[in-house]
Amino acid sequence: QVQLVESGGGLVQPGGSLRLSCAVSGRIFSINGMGWYRQAPGMERELVAAIFSSGSTNYADSVKGRFTISGDNAKSTVYLQMNSLKREDTAVYYCRLRGDLYDYWGQGTQVTVSS
Repeated sequence: QVQLVESGGGLVQPGGSLRLSCAVSGRIFSINGMGWYRQAPGMERELVAAIFSSGSTNYADSVKGRFTISGDNAKSTVYLQMNSLKREDTAVYYCRLRGDLYDYWGQGTQVTVSS
């Protein structure tokens, strides 16, 4: 059974930073990539950042230069470093793991940017 567990969300003031973690447990093969998505109230879920098996990364325009996705294979964990946070970054953030034959999601972690 593969599980993705996110952590690191919380309340932060505008301009602050948070680091989200997504720990993967279980046996997985042929990973295509992992990504962070977010969903704000009344909005559709959107891609924030992705990292692929090649090591390449992709970011939404709204977070470029502020967010960084990285992975630690030894810990089976993917991180999302979020700097210069804005109120519009408030959302539930989800981790996603994709392969040729599977597609797993975490339960989400709330990020609230407010003064």
